Amino acid sequence: MPQSLSQVLVHAVFSTKNREPMIPPAMRPRLHAYLATVLDEIGCPSLQVGGTADHIHGLFALSRTVTIADAIKAMKTSSSQWMKQQLGTAFWWHAGYGAFSVASSQKSRVIKYIQTQESHHRVTTFQDEFRTLLKRYEIAWDERYVWD
Repeated sequence: MPQSLSQVLVHAVFSTKNREPMIPPAMRPRLHAYLATVLDEIGCPSLQVGGTADHIHGLFALSRTVTIADAIKAMKTSSSQWMKQQLGTAFWWHAGYGAFSVASSQKSRVIKYIQTQESHHRVTTFQDEFRTLLKRYEIAWDERYVWD
């Protein structure tokens, strides 16, 4: 087979430093569009980006030539600089992230989940949501370090 083909969907989740509510409501659509553009430019087509004042969710198709870590690094580095320029103030992302594989059959469900983050977080904190994702994907974690 001369061609290399893949279909790997990644649901990435990361928060602002110390989960501070640093993303104003009016800025969110622009930030989400910016992050989608960053993903598209590195060959990882964005399927949905969303979030709230303190965190981001992104669903994207991972390029065969880009690692998950490099894709998320590109998202965080570029958008952090952009946010500092837009807000005229300090802005940082949390050092870590979550990255979860998504079956093609679940793509629509994850897109809807990301689109409804604002209403979802009226009743659930980011920490509880992240713990739920870790449990769902059977990822072991140490509570002492996951929030650093």
